[in-house]
Amino acid sequence: MSDIRPVGPTRAETEQDAAEQVMTVGVPETPLTVEPERKPGKQARPASLWNDAWYDLRRRPLFVLSAVLIAILLVMAVFPGLFSRVNPMDATTCVLSNARQAPSSVHWFGTDNLGCDVYARTIYGARNSIVVGVSTTIVTALFGGLLGLIAGFKSGATDTVLSRTTEIFFAIPQILGALLILSVFGTGNVWTIMLALSVLAWPMTFRIMRAAVITAKNQDYVIAARALGAGSGRIMFRHILPNAVAPVIVIATINLGGFIAAEAALSFLGVGIQSPDISWGLMIDSARDRFLEAFAPLLFPALFLSITVLAFIMLGDAVRDALDPKLR
Repeated sequence: MSDIRPVGPTRAETEQDAAEQVMTVGVPETPLTVEPERKPGKQARPASLWNDAWYDLRRRPLFVLSAVLIAILLVMAVFPGLFSRVNPMDATTCVLSNARQAPSSVHWFGTDNLGCDVYARTIYGARNSIVVGVSTTIVTALFGGLLGLIAGFKSGATDTVLSRTTEIFFAIPQILGALLILSVFGTGNVWTIMLALSVLAWPMTFRIMRAAVITAKNQDYVIAARALGAGSGRIMFRHILPNAVAPVIVIATINLGGFIAAEAALSFLGVGIQSPDISWGLMIDSARDRFLEAFAPLLFPALFLSITVLAFIMLGDAVRDALDPKLR
């Protein structure tokens, strides 16, 4: 009679296997790998609209080119002596016997009708033009943006009154209105031109900010902040403003070039910057009568003016494309 053996492991074998499993619990089959330490500068970039926009802007040739041109123009406006030092001609010294000379090694851009060095005057003329453009942009962005924020958030009667007032200013042409203001209140300088342009230019910023605020105040994060008991001031400036200011930055950058062109137009018409101050528009006005005899006094200020306006417009286009996710 043959021995009958049970099928499968015996009780002793089962207990031995269980003991071995208890001893090996938590022991990985593969060796542990130590994660390398992250260097402080290699941390992940936090995701936000502004970080994404800056990351995108740095890779746009249009932004790099416009930023370089604007940086040079700003340095020229703040420190004109750095550029005129290579050609030591005084912007205010004029020798009538040197009138309407062609560009040469002594006078790089030639001389104007009074014998003044066009290169030096073009360098020093950048200051007034850029100061008017930058100051007008700041005033219109702050004033129009604040009114647009209030109108879009409050709605009702406040929005109606501010919107109807804005439409009145929209009906006045900017150059014509500034020409009238400067003609009535005296000759123009940097600050009077800035005020005249600001009075008529803020409505565009108002409308853009108002539309952005109306869109932002209905978002979930604003509703949640209101439900948690946040006050109107906190909601406006902490939650709505950071998410509605991007369109205002774009339009302000583009308008800056327009304000520089407007200052040149007012100076060309005789109500802007007045001599002995220097402005590109004033230089163009004084050179237009003798353009056929000497083209340089008109050509170079007009060229610098065009490059400046174009640089700010290109910067505004690049910023708009970077801040608008739909255009990426």
